[in-house]
Amino acid sequence: MEERHVLFGKYEMGRLLGKGTFAKVYYGKELTTGESVAIKVVGKDLVKKKGMMDQIQREISVMRLVRHPNVVELKEVMATKTKIFFVMEYVRGGELFAKVYKGKLNEHEARKYFQQLMSAVDFCHSRGVSHRDLKPENLLLDENEDLKISDFGLSALPEQLLNDGLLHTQCGTPAYVAPEVLRKKGYDGSKADIWSCGVVLYVLLAGFLPFQDENLMKMYRKVFKAEFEFPSWFSAESRRLVSKLLVSDPERRITIPAIMRDQWFRKEFTRPLAFSVEGPIDDDESPAEKACSSPKFFNAFEFISSMSSGFDLSSLFENKRKSGTMFTSRCTAGAIISKIEVVAKGLNFKVGKAKDFKMRLQGLSEGRKGRLSVTAEVFEVAPEVSIVEFSKSTGDTLEYAKFCEEDVRPALKDIVWTWQGDSFNETEGCENQVTA
Repeated sequence: MEERHVLFGKYEMGRLLGKGTFAKVYYGKELTTGESVAIKVVGKDLVKKKGMMDQIQREISVMRLVRHPNVVELKEVMATKTKIFFVMEYVRGGELFAKVYKGKLNEHEARKYFQQLMSAVDFCHSRGVSHRDLKPENLLLDENEDLKISDFGLSALPEQLLNDGLLHTQCGTPAYVAPEVLRKKGYDGSKADIWSCGVVLYVLLAGFLPFQDENLMKMYRKVFKAEFEFPSWFSAESRRLVSKLLVSDPERRITIPAIMRDQWFRKEFTRPLAFSVEGPIDDDESPAEKACSSPKFFNAFEFISSMSSGFDLSSLFENKRKSGTMFTSRCTAGAIISKIEVVAKGLNFKVGKAKDFKMRLQGLSEGRKGRLSVTAEVFEVAPEVSIVEFSKSTGDTLEYAKFCEEDVRPALKDIVWTWQGDSFNETEGCENQVTA
């Protein structure tokens, strides 16, 4: 009989799905909902022995940043003294590699997968994430035959850039890796990803690799020169696009915006929404007019925990409070709401009605991922202390970070006691503030 056991009282762990050097992946089921999940189990001792803890933390950080319909979702991370458990979306259809292994795909099917791949890669790049190991083995298919990027173990974040603004770690799979990565002189991770996407597209259409040789050095020479041939069945339009993707000079290689303008690419293309979009803001009344008499009470223990630093895997998730998005104030909730309204309008944001000291702000201009929409909420910790939290509802994460750091912080300085993550130095109180 198949061995099963329950993990943290939440997930039933079942059969082994696969294993690698550092991890095993099991089929699992969420006990309350019955939802299928995949559970990756990593041994802490092995990770520490191999000096991989930074990579594990980076993978968690990256998967939190890149929530997209064509990226495998990381739902939760849990840990015991000996193991780390990644609870992920269960993707039923297996690897795209298995489909290609049977032979080339027709142009319509190859284009659909390439469109989904580029949508997800564009989304990752907009968040400063380079995957660095894109290949059919890391592209999964769900029950609807839609593509999902997996395995962010080799991915890179902006903080890994050296002083020259480039990455210097050689990684990836030789047949898919960009020439600049092989040259050991530093490279732009996003441009290297585009090369790998070009190899993937070629493989989907051809059924084999563009650069292959039994002698690895000969294969590398072909990669350096971007020396490959097209099979006869490639259409003229697909040849043009592949030729622009597989350019050895990264500065001359096609960019993602240009790919998305390409005639072949645009056929039947619909960009997936990365976030659900809430309804339009109703600004018939002033936020201050609809604010209730007192704000929601904020659990003091949660406040202390969120304002403290420490190695807590759960803090890496997007639905947790992060530095730069929350501050404490000694002002009244009404004064805080009024001040945020004034600041938001000054930044050309549409302001919705405040309800229970929670208000929604929406940018009027279109950003990279649509209009930026932000929620601001006031919680009462004590009679003279309130917490204000900002959270992104829709829009681009980097644009939201800029909004918090460059726009909101300086504009609200006269009502802020301390920002989360800053030292607890007392700033000016509300006596000097101007309220609406």
